[in-house]
Amino acid sequence: MGIVTTAELMAAATAARCGVLAFNVITLEHAEAIVEGAQRSAKPVILQLSQNAVAFHGGRIGPISAAAHTLARSAAVDVALHLDHVQDMGLLRQARDAGFSSAMFDAGALPYEENVVATRAAAEWAHGAGLMLEAELGYVGGKPDAPASAHAKGVRTDPAEATEFVERTGVDALAVAVGSSHAMTSQSAVLDHELIATLAEAVPVPLVLHGSSGVPDDQLRRAVRAGMVKVNVGTALNVAFTRAIRDALVDDMLVDPRTYLSPARELMAGKVQLLLAAASPTIRDRSPEPA
Repeated sequence: MGIVTTAELMAAATAARCGVLAFNVITLEHAEAIVEGAQRSAKPVILQLSQNAVAFHGGRIGPISAAAHTLARSAAVDVALHLDHVQDMGLLRQARDAGFSSAMFDAGALPYEENVVATRAAAEWAHGAGLMLEAELGYVGGKPDAPASAHAKGVRTDPAEATEFVERTGVDALAVAVGSSHAMTSQSAVLDHELIATLAEAVPVPLVLHGSSGVPDDQLRRAVRAGMVKVNVGTALNVAFTRAIRDALVDDMLVDPRTYLSPARELMAGKVQLLLAAASPTIRDRSPEPA
């Protein structure tokens, strides 16, 4: 137990026909809560730090990644480190030395051919550095450069295009647009499970679901059964974190941050447990869904 690679966790999930959850880290409390929730659940987990989170830390990747790496090394479950939604090649080139075993290069806002060229260059560099590379095709809702709705015409990932994209870029995993949206604070997303199953059959690398905070638990289970391997969660933890702090600060005499960060961390750990139970079933079968 302890630190492993993202490739190892995704290969194990693929072989076991189950899903592996990846949670966004913003603060040290996020990382501690994610590892604690995973340990309570006795399930592996991926700690992922986004380019936006690095920007929040003043553009310095070292301190927060070092903290995440330390927590991963001492964990009682398998933990991998992943650098998410990277658009800056300069940041991508820091990933290996910062302790990450994988990254997601996000050129999804570019026209298709430009996306292919940029992503292929990122994949070639990543593979030379010993990193697994994830990319995105289609437009997951909730991003500033995406269409307003995850259900807008033309935003879903096309299976034939996805197959070609993977072949031309050499990426190791593919995030796909199937109805989820980033930054959702309610579980009201509607996934296209038929498309997920079609993509899983067509695409030769593991599929990744972004924007999973807004997906109801039963739909997460169905998505994993249909073929999703890596399931990304971020906003759900922030909702729990903020709720706990807001409740604690009703007492306006509180000044010690430990008095409100402790319950916030605990609520996030509990949310991690719930999501691990909901979205990482032990068996994924491809049998038809009940009518």
